Amino acid sequence: MKRAVKAFVTAGSVAIAALLLASCGFHLRGQAALPFESLYVSGSPSFANQVARAVRAGSTTRITDNPKTAQATLQILSESRERVILSLSAAGRVRELTLRYKVSYRLTDPAGREFIHPSDIALNRDITYNDTDVLGKEQEEALLYRDMQNDAVQQMVRRLQLAKLETEEEGAKSAK
Repeated sequence: MKRAVKAFVTAGSVAIAALLLASCGFHLRGQAALPFESLYVSGSPSFANQVARAVRAGSTTRITDNPKTAQATLQILSESRERVILSLSAAGRVRELTLRYKVSYRLTDPAGREFIHPSDIALNRDITYNDTDVLGKEQEEALLYRDMQNDAVQQMVRRLQLAKLETEEEGAKSAK
């Protein structure tokens, strides 16, 4: 009898949790609906490879090796990392740092028309610093930069979903 009651309570709490999740609008991200069938990615190899991998895994868009055969070209214009001192101790030693990660990009068609004008993704993370634990802080910094790069890749894929491709008719109308 106790087992039956316990199973009923457990099943009820699972059902309530599922109902709450469904009512708040939560759903898995699913596949990205990119507005082009093929994409060529150029630029910083570490970031470009990660974007290509995310597009392959999360959409039906094909990644090509030739920009002429792609419907769109994503150019990673620059990728930068920066450390900025946020605060100092009374003795003049660094106490906090801000890590900055910035990626500049643009999206064009084979003719060079821009679907997304040059834009940036900029991310910041604050980190405490202790000069007695230099190796640990270097590892933490590397981990934070990798996390920021992953966040930038996900933002890039979401921004690619919003790109507006110009059809031939729209291009002719805007040229007039």
